[in-house]
Amino acid sequence: MKIAYLMNSYPRVSTTFIGREIQGLEAHGIEIPRYAMRRWDEAALTDPNDKAEAGKTDYILEDGAAKLALGFVREAATNPKGLARALKLWGKLLFNARGGLVRHAAYLLEAIALKARWKAAGVDHVHAHFSTNAAAAAMLARAMGGPSYSFTVHGPDEFFDPAENSLEMKIAGSAFVSCISHFCRSQCMIFGPVEGWDRLRIVHCGVRPAFYADRADAPARSPNRVLFVGRLSQIKGGPVLMESFAKARALHPNAELQVIGDGEMRPRMEAMAQDLGIADAVRFDGYRTQAEVRDAMAGAALLILPSFAEGVPVTLMEAMSSGIPVIGSRVAGEAELIDHGTSGYLVHAGDVDGYAEAMATLLGDTDLRARMGAAGRAKVDAEFDLDKETAWL
Repeated sequence: MKIAYLMNSYPRVSTTFIGREIQGLEAHGIEIPRYAMRRWDEAALTDPNDKAEAGKTDYILEDGAAKLALGFVREAATNPKGLARALKLWGKLLFNARGGLVRHAAYLLEAIALKARWKAAGVDHVHAHFSTNAAAAAMLARAMGGPSYSFTVHGPDEFFDPAENSLEMKIAGSAFVSCISHFCRSQCMIFGPVEGWDRLRIVHCGVRPAFYADRADAPARSPNRVLFVGRLSQIKGGPVLMESFAKARALHPNAELQVIGDGEMRPRMEAMAQDLGIADAVRFDGYRTQAEVRDAMAGAALLILPSFAEGVPVTLMEAMSSGIPVIGSRVAGEAELIDHGTSGYLVHAGDVDGYAEAMATLLGDTDLRARMGAAGRAKVDAEFDLDKETAWL
């Protein structure tokens, strides 16, 4: 069976989990060609696995406008009924989005190009990640006679305006939808057709616990180091991180914060570190490879992710597999991963004092960190093991 994977931009530093999922499926003997609409900035790719994935991916927009337009003319001449079906769906997509003619014209041209590629490659089924333009292109290609499609819904932004995203249409035309959590499935049940509920299947994102656990070469663990791993974007709560860490450090003067990731909020966070008097205790490391992130987790006392909205963060799974407690937010599906008070703490999003208190509690109790770390590792082993989840998929 040949299954194509389709993404908007791939690989990115935030889509490492997709590469792991693809490789997990390939281990089951499934051939998976990769397709994406556009390249990400390859200079920003730090991990060797991501760089290798870029070399395996076919980028549709690199065909150029003239070739894509010629594909439309050819489709109109050879498959007018199929194109008419796709144009009907395309009109609904455009109406629901309340504009964006050029962007949606690109979706249609991409779908035509993809359908031709998939036919030539003998693709049996297409799986898209995220319910946005990749799922739209797969749906349009299917209307023109292309292969069946499915897609993974993650959230949170996919649920910000599900009507504009035409989520109901995409679910209705799919073979199935992979939802990363019960919360995610519940949102699809709200916005998708009732008759399609049986196609909403829960398949967790996951990690390979053995990659993180019981390493003989692991660096020494610091009892004072707080770790953050993620995009430095507003949704991840960077300013909240700075303020809460400053409060926790007032109680634990030896505490230090390691920030792995980059983004538009970095200059603000660096300025806040100066203003709060914690610049000497905060280290901004930018993007790092998977192996470097693994070492950082092995050497940290705990990981914090004070996001305002999330799916079920793989970063938390990685930290839990590393045997350290985690602090997350009471949003979306995080409660399905973190057992509050057992493997870490869940704090109301934006609650600076709550995050500070959780950090201070963990920094001050070695035994508590050990118990929570062990519980977190067991949770991931049982419910978020990548190989078990790809078997479901």
